[in-house]
Amino acid sequence: MPIVQLSLAIKQLSSGDLLKVSATDPAFKPDLDAWAELTGHTVVEFHDGSVKEAVVRVT
Repeated sequence: MPIVQLSLAIKQLSSGDLLKVSATDPAFKPDLDAWAELTGHTVVEFHDGSVKEAVVRVT
């Protein structure tokens, strides 16, 4: 579900904005990478751990 929530949240932002996302889903990183490639948004940062954190730049 993190990718669905990310997709909804990003619609409220403008190009160039940054969005910080946290998730506990173990598949979050590969899902995030695939989503970014599909949508053209950029993963600026990613921190792995029990809670994964990413910063995404809206394009």
